[in-house]
Amino acid sequence: MSPEDRRKMIVRAVLPLVMEHGAAVTSSQLAQAAGIGEGTIFRVFKDKDELLATCVLEALDPSDALTAIAEIPLDQPLADRLLEAAETLRARLQRMGAVMAAMHGSGRGGHRDRHGGRRESMTAMREAILELFEPEKDKLRLPAEQLASLFLSLLFTRSRPDDDAGPTTREIIDVFLNGAMEAE
Repeated sequence: MSPEDRRKMIVRAVLPLVMEHGAAVTSSQLAQAAGIGEGTIFRVFKDKDELLATCVLEALDPSDALTAIAEIPLDQPLADRLLEAAETLRARLQRMGAVMAAMHGSGRGGHRDRHGGRRESMTAMREAILELFEPEKDKLRLPAEQLASLFLSLLFTRSRPDDDAGPTTREIIDVFLNGAMEAE
């Protein structure tokens, strides 16, 4: 296994523990989760802090979500495509939130967005959503770019997923696509 592949394997294996314990996770727990010895971890990462920082960056990285959105079949109805994308993005946001909360809760501050990563991530997500509108581009009332931005805005300002009083993702998509008024 290449050093980069080993790093990725370790980070993916230990990320659930970091989500649960934050910086309070022990080196022994990390090694056990990765199925390797502690010494192997520290041949790959300088120290536990570097591993934790890499885990935070992995949680913030939108690549997996963007890949999943790109794989959504464009031959299914637009509402279904948007629902699948919304569920993918919601899972990503939950993972990010869990890692950041665990790190903060264990005495480590959150990640600082010094390099415009949040802006780049939002741009990449908007472009991924934009592709989902492609089959209907001739039927859209607004430019697809504007609709992708509007959809993300609605999705990201939604109440918490466990809030029974708030709208469901399917309801948001229905109103987004069909409006709030009954057809006359």
